[in-house]
Order: sequence, then C-alpha cells, then structure tokens
Amino acid sequence: MSTFEIAGDDFLLDGRPHRILSGAIHYFRVHPDDWADRIRKARLMGLNTVETYVPWNAHEPQPGEWTAEGALDLARFLRTVQEEGMHAIVRPGPYICAEWDNGGLPAWLFTDPSVGIRRSEPVFLAAVTAFLERVLAIVRPLQVTEGGPVLLVQVENEYGAYGDDKDYLRHLVKVFQGAGITVPLTTVDQPEPAMLENGSLPGLLKTASFGSRSRERLATLREHQPAGPLMCSEFWDGWFDHWGAHHHTTSVEQSAADLDELLALGASVNIYMFHGGTNFGFTNGANDKGVYQPIVTSYDYDAPLDEAGEPTEKFWAFREVIAKHAPVPAEEPVVAAAAPAFSVPFLDAVPLFAVAPKLGDWQHTDDLPTFDALGHYAGLGLYRTEIDTTEPAVLEFGEVRDRAYVFVGSTRVGVLARDHHDSAITLSPSRGTLTVLVEDQGRVDYGPRIGEPKGLIGPARLNGESLCRWSVLPLRLPSLDAVRAELDAAGAAVEQEPERLAGPVFARASFELEEAGTLFLDTTGWGKGVAWINGFNLGRYWTRGPQETLHVPAPVTRAGRNELVILELESAADATADFVPEPRLGHTDF
Repeated sequence: MSTFEIAGDDFLLDGRPHRILSGAIHYFRVHPDDWADRIRKARLMGLNTVETYVPWNAHEPQPGEWTAEGALDLARFLRTVQEEGMHAIVRPGPYICAEWDNGGLPAWLFTDPSVGIRRSEPVFLAAVTAFLERVLAIVRPLQVTEGGPVLLVQVENEYGAYGDDKDYLRHLVKVFQGAGITVPLTTVDQPEPAMLENGSLPGLLKTASFGSRSRERLATLREHQPAGPLMCSEFWDGWFDHWGAHHHTTSVEQSAADLDELLALGASVNIYMFHGGTNFGFTNGANDKGVYQPIVTSYDYDAPLDEAGEPTEKFWAFREVIAKHAPVPAEEPVVAAAAPAFSVPFLDAVPLFAVAPKLGDWQHTDDLPTFDALGHYAGLGLYRTEIDTTEPAVLEFGEVRDRAYVFVGSTRVGVLARDHHDSAITLSPSRGTLTVLVEDQGRVDYGPRIGEPKGLIGPARLNGESLCRWSVLPLRLPSLDAVRAELDAAGAAVEQEPERLAGPVFARASFELEEAGTLFLDTTGWGKGVAWINGFNLGRYWTRGPQETLHVPAPVTRAGRNELVILELESAADATADFVPEPRLGHTDF
C-alpha cells in the first residue's frame, strides 16, 4: 500500500514529491483485449499514469440495468494499468462530455420532466447517488491507499461551464467520501475566472483544461487556487471531427512546445487524448450550436497513438519533451506492419423492411411518440401510418431527430435531415402506407440541447391536418441473429445485381484470414450506414467524410472465416467490401 496526498504545492507519493504525467485512454473506446497494449505504450512514451472517464449511459442503459463486464469492465482496466506499473485517475462524472452520446448521461433520466439535471434536485440526486455508489465500489479497493493504482478521483466535469449549484457539488463530495474514497478529489474547468469559481468547492483541488498558452492558463489557475499543485487535467493535443467537416489536426511542433512549457513550470498533466480509440456502435455524440453536427465514428483525436493504437509523429515528439523532465524507458514501441489489402463481394442481401419485424415489436398509438417515450435510446426506428391524398400534399413534422427516410409504399420519396433544418416534404398524390425510417445520429453532448428526445417530434401534419394512428417499431440491434437468419434464407441475391446495393438493405460478405489482425474497412464506395465484423458493431460510415475507413480491432477478427454485415441506408455504388493497409481520415465531400 502507498500514501498519496497534497502538501503545499506538491503531490506526495509515499511522502515524496510526485509529478503526475498522465494520458487519457477511455476503456469504453478500446477493445478490452487491446487495453494492455495501449497502456504499455503510454508508459513507453514516458507517462506514469492513465486517466479515464466513466460513461454512465453505457453502464446503465436502462434504469437499474447495470453492467460492468466485457468492454465495460472498469476493474479489469484499472488492474491492467497497475500491472504495467502505472497509476490511474478516474473521472466518473456523472457528466463526462467526451464527445460521447448525451455526454454520458442516460437518456432515460430525461423522460421524467421533473428531473433537475446536474443540480440539487431529489430525483436526480437519487439516481446519480446510486450510479456513483456502484462505480465507487469498483474504485475504492483499487485506490493507492488500498494497494491499487488510483491516485485521484474527479468530481463532476467542467461544472463551472454549466452551473454553480454548490449544494449539488457538496452532495457529490459526500457520496464520494461515504463510498470510501480517500485519495484527493479534484475538479476541472477551463481557466476562466467564473468557471473556476463556480465549478469547485473548498477542499477540492482545482485543475484546468487547455491546449495552448500554458504559462498564461496556469497563472490564471494559480490566481484562483493560491496553494496546491498545478495541474492541467486535459491538455488538448488534438480535436474531434464532425461528419461533413475536415479532419482536425494540430501542429506537432506547437503541441510539443506547449507541453514543454507546461512541464518546465513544474505542473502535472493529463494529455487528452493519449489514445482516442473509436466510437463503436451508436455511441458518438453531437454538437448543436444552431446547426446539428454529429461526431464521426473515429475518435482518433490526432493523438500520440492513432485510432488503431500506432505511434504517430506526436508520440515521438512528446516522448522527447517528457525525457527533458522525467525518466523515459529506453524501450520503444514496435510499429505494426501495414494491414492486409483485399476485396470481397457481398453475396447475400435482404431488405431492412423484410427483417424489421424480427428486430423489435410494433407499438401503436394515436399520437406521434418519440424514441425515448418508447424506451428506445439509440439507433434506428420505423414509423408507419396510412395516407390517402388525391393531390400533392405537404408532410410536416415539428422536428426530425436526426435523419428521416420517407417512403410511400416501397418507394423512397425523400430525406429529411436535421442538419439541413428539414421538417417538411411534398408528396405526390398517394394512397397507402407512409413509412419513415429514422436514424438517431447521436445525442448532443454539450450545451442546452443535452437530453432532448430522439425520433420524430410532433405534431405530424399532412396538408395541415393532424396525422394520427401511428405504428412505431424501435429497431433493436444488439444481436444480428435475426438478420443472419433472413440472409441465410435470401440466398445469393446480390449476385443478380452486383454493381450496387439499394438501401435500406442488409448485406453480407465473408473473408478468410490466416491469423487475427487489425483491418481497415474502406467505406468510400458506400452511402451511409453501419457495419459489423463477426457481430461486433464497428460503428457508422458516411460518404460525406471526412472518415473513409472503419477501424477493425484485431481481437474482433479470427483465423479462418470472418463475416462482414452492413446496413446500407442509402445506396452503395460498389457491392464489394475493400480492406486497405492503413486508416484514412482526411476526406471531405460536402
């Protein structure tokens, strides 16, 4: 066991001054069988600590439905950090931002209009207390004072940018302490006076988040915290990407210089990110500052390790900087060979509408329900009703969240896109079934639109008249068993029209590998959709860019036969799957 405390302007580990050199790795964005590799590379860059957020909505997707296994095994992750001889920082929120769906807050919290999010309101406090007690029961025995790796635990996250409810913060501190957390508690805020004052309490160590002008930002932090170690808990070394925008990179030289300045001033640091990883499945967040911008699947972040865990130029530059201020291991990470390049055809295909009834249960209502009202918090859903118009008619919704494909019968008549502020479409004279396929493209993770419901937002009108009697089918896709059964029954449908895939359609290909290994799936020949390898949801793709490949973690693959399934929502001009030697993140096509 060790001791870890704050004395004067220092962290003390076993009574000796200790500088924290940390890097962020989110266990939930990295395949668990890759954790050890990424953590080891953090040590080889010269870091002594690994930091992670804890995503509440992933651990508790439904009220009381708690999971901390597999990719969410926080205890295993922290033990892996310790096995590498490193320490850990845990940031359980409850709000994490992190460009993660809903900022990590469970969508089900917001279905009760009485809940007061991130403030001292009884219903929210009860929910957040139950969550934190579960997380802290994992963390408590893994503190350095108990023989584990955890040095620091953070209370909330950039709270000063959101609110100033000191009773709420005091409640969280009481929960942390009551759960047996004895290591120092911290807060983090941008180095702005109001944020630093509103986001913390006496007795908590204030830290800052920034990515440049280190001397100036640390001086501001010191003004608001006259004593205690200086720490940048989020040293931003890159940035995240939105669909339809450019791939963000930062200057290696400038980032290294800013890090050097920070360390020369004696501060501790957590590099955000050391390794970003991937927004697998439907976990990406979004931003909305007047225009809705969903975040891409890759969370590469232009970090020292790229999305696939390989050292970048920034890794070597940061390693050189750290070596000026602390010992760095002589050993260097081995750079992996290029991934194999090959192509395979899609051999089976089945329309989504043929499979849909086996992916959920239809629910019938007069009023137009949101996904959230049906307990459906991520992915896709179908809305259906009957229409009968003898003349052209305008179909209008209150709002679309976030992308809606409109069909009359089996014919697609248009798309309503939230990022274009679409909410209405003109239909030709029509009689029959109106079907709207809606994709939740990711919940807003920062700002006032956190927690808003997904799906179609009423009212729904046709030529000004209310549309009622809806049937809604939330599409549940944790398993592909029903899809595989339909593909098996469909036979070699793609062979009849090999040049394209007309969506919405599931398509399947298979390929052989001599051994398991990292792959990069080229998605540039496809439109928009989701891909799975051996049942593992790799995440979303979109021809809009900038992301052109999906990262396939080595542990997802296997020697012998492997299966690729895609759900193409629009149209794929190429009915083949191409795998390429390296990731491509720079393409933009508006």
